[in-house]
Amino acid sequence: MPWYNGDYPPSYKNQPIKLREKAVEIANKLLEEGVEEGEGIAIATGLKRAREHFKKQPSSPKKK
Repeated sequence: MPWYNGDYPPSYKNQPIKLREKAVEIANKLLEEGVEEGEGIAIATGLKRAREHFKKQPSSPKKK
């Protein structure tokens, strides 16, 4: 079952909005590629990859 705005796995509930949106995007892509949802693999992998995605991005420079 793909997820959309406002409809996301319960484990994403307390995540920051940007992280949650990215995780949903990744999890949906995994489902399209045939990863089984029932075992929670798409959900867990989506969250893990979203965290990695934002960890790799450099912080925006601070303005003085």
